[in-house]
Order: sequence, then structure tokens, then C-alpha cells
Amino acid sequence: MSSVTFEAQRAALADVVAIPVTPFAADGSVDPAVHRSLLGRLLDGGIRTLTPNGNTGEFYALTPKERRLVAELTVEEAGDRAAILVGVGHDLPTAIASARHARELGAGMVMVHQPVHPYVSAAGWVDYHRAIAEAVPELGVVPYIRNSRLTGARLAELAGHCPNVIGVKYAVPDAARFAAFARDAGLDRFVWVAGLAEPYAPSYFSAGATGFTSGLVNVAPAVSLDMVEALRSGDYPAAMKVWEQIRRFEELRAAHGSANNVTVVKEALAALGLCRRDVRPPSRPLPEDERAEVAAIAARWSV
Repeated sequence: MSSVTFEAQRAALADVVAIPVTPFAADGSVDPAVHRSLLGRLLDGGIRTLTPNGNTGEFYALTPKERRLVAELTVEEAGDRAAILVGVGHDLPTAIASARHARELGAGMVMVHQPVHPYVSAAGWVDYHRAIAEAVPELGVVPYIRNSRLTGARLAELAGHCPNVIGVKYAVPDAARFAAFARDAGLDRFVWVAGLAEPYAPSYFSAGATGFTSGLVNVAPAVSLDMVEALRSGDYPAAMKVWEQIRRFEELRAAHGSANNVTVVKEALAALGLCRRDVRPPSRPLPEDERAEVAAIAARWSV
């Protein structure tokens, strides 16, 4: 295991980590042709890290068969143009089977969704991630952390068992907590990905993140790339100019406890004629009176 350094995977995480949407056809099924075209647009736009089966891809609304399909389409479409970070989760056997499927496809990494369970102990969190990481020692493993009660020491404990836990998608909305967590876990041991996308990227980069996730990237890859370039060069005024451009779009996504997180992205894509606006319950399409504002933002970015 020590011979595997994961250098390419670590580099891929220190970037815009795109979370592609999963487009649906008129009959409600996943639309492979549109999916490929959207992925191609991201790749042509310069995106080099893709996360099939992320939250913007409606992970929890997809069937197991659909999740496999989405992973397969993404690996096929990307070829050698992008690193693939496949989202896995649910019960432990399902998560392990999904991780092994990702390995069979040739993906280099898996992202482990936060366990959706009413009773998550910190030690049990370590056990869950350790079982997945040990099942696929050849893959880089990235825990997706949304639990503010989890300590950096627990992540360090996991890393002590599993050298292939190489990065962290940190999505607790608290920059001071992130700074402390990263240092308690080991700032240099992991690649830190700001898991709350562009709105949090500047503050999290100032504390040690080197990548950020993005759903907005589906709509405007160039905007996300402008932000990562500014942050890489330490040009925070330039990064905040991008932040101002994306602020309203992200506020719409975050409203009502992020109820419209995916909905707003798909609405923008629909306004650009790129896919249907359909989302699955428990998400819901935007009401008619809110669609125009999203369309106007998307039109400005597409110029």
C-alpha cells in the first residue's frame, strides 16, 4: 500500500471539483444522451475533476441501477480528460459495492457521503469510512463531512488506519471551525476541499483549502475556473469579484434550507436549452415567477 502515493488524485482534488447534474428525460428516467452532452460541455470548458453521484446529481433520488449508470457514463465520457470521484454511500454493503464498481470502471477516487442515520457516533463514523477505504485500497477516498460534531482527531484516527484517505470535502458552514478541524486532523495530510462551493471558497482557502466543489460549474464553467485561478494566486480581491457575480445565484440555491439547491442549477440549464428542468421529489421545480431571475443570471454568464 505504501507504494501508492495518489499524487494524481491529490492534484485533482486541489481544483474545481464539479458535481454534475443528472438530467432526466420526459418519462422521468435518466437521459444518457443529454448526460453525455452536459459532461462534454464541462470537459470542453476546462473542468478536470468530476463527481458523479454527488448531491447536485440527486444521489439520494437515484436507484442503485441509476447510480451505476451515472458512474459508467461519466467514466466513459471523460476518458483520460478528467479525474473521476464517484459518490458512494447508504448502508455499508451498498457503499462498498459502489466503491468496488467505481474501481472496476477505472475511477481513481470515491467520495463517501455523510452517513444518513439518526444515530451517528464518532467512533462509528470512523468504522464506516474505514470499512469502505479498506475495501478499495487502490482508490483515493474522500470523506464528505457535514457533521459539526465530528472532531479532527477522529479523521486523523481514520487516516492512521487508511493511507488511501487522501482528501476531505468539508461542508460545515463555519470557516473558523474548518481552520481548527483541518489543523487537528493534519493540514498537510489531506487535500482540503471546500465542500460548500464558491460562496465559502475564499474563506476556506484562506484557512488551508486548495479545492472547492461546484454545482454552479454546470452552468458556467469559466466562472468557477476564474475563482480557482484567483484563489491559487492569492488574489482575494479578484476572487471576491467572482463571489459577487455568483452571490445571488447561490443565495437562491441556499434559500429555505437549500431546498432549491439542484432546482436552481437545472432551471439555469433549462433556460440555456441544455436540459429539462425536472428534478425528483423531495426536490421540486421552481415556481413560474422565480424562473425569470435564474434565466437572467444564466444569460449574463453565457455571453
